[in-house]
Amino acid sequence: MKEKKQAKSKRDEQAQLLDLLRTILPRVAPDPAFAEQIYSAFEAELRAKNRVNSFEKFCERIELPDLEAKTLEEVKQQLTAGFGDADLEIEPDESGKALMVDVSLPDGTQFHSKIPVRPLAPAGSDEPEATLKFVAFPVSLPGDPELIWSLAKRENLTSEEAAIALTKTEDDFWASKTGQKLLRDRVERSFPEFIARVPAGLLGDAGLKRHYKLPEALKVLRAALKK
Repeated sequence: MKEKKQAKSKRDEQAQLLDLLRTILPRVAPDPAFAEQIYSAFEAELRAKNRVNSFEKFCERIELPDLEAKTLEEVKQQLTAGFGDADLEIEPDESGKALMVDVSLPDGTQFHSKIPVRPLAPAGSDEPEATLKFVAFPVSLPGDPELIWSLAKRENLTSEEAAIALTKTEDDFWASKTGQKLLRDRVERSFPEFIARVPAGLLGDAGLKRHYKLPEALKVLRAALKK
């Protein structure tokens, strides 16, 4: 719980910093386009550092008592569950005392880490962390409110916060190398294409989750006939 409070505090500090930067930039950079470039670069750098920190903490939680094939397969399953469609490579280092981990996301982002072989923590040695659950977050577009995308959000996010995070994630996706390539390949920049193609890890960073890649029309129940 303490670690989660620290993470939330850090996010709040970064949000305040971005708000302050948004206020100051127009004063020192009168050109709106140039000010926006500075802001976007700063925001992207913060986001990149946060993702690296999250990856490192994820690796710290992985148990690695040995480098046996069964253990390595369990580690790979954990990484797959955490990063979805990413390309994963794991290999014991030359000393035989650690595992090298390389993760490549579809948007071109790469993570590298080394997990040392370490004994399993004694049962009950640490206070169990409260895992935030995903709750239903169905969304639709203003032009077609009966077409529902079944998404999920972390239970600590309000619907408004989740909607903002989803919009920002969509912008980030189309601005990424993968998104730009899709646009060059004449893929329509639309919400359905975004939902179908966005990496699970990118949604997860925003506290969101895709239940189904394909949208499902809202089922309208018929009124029961009276006898």
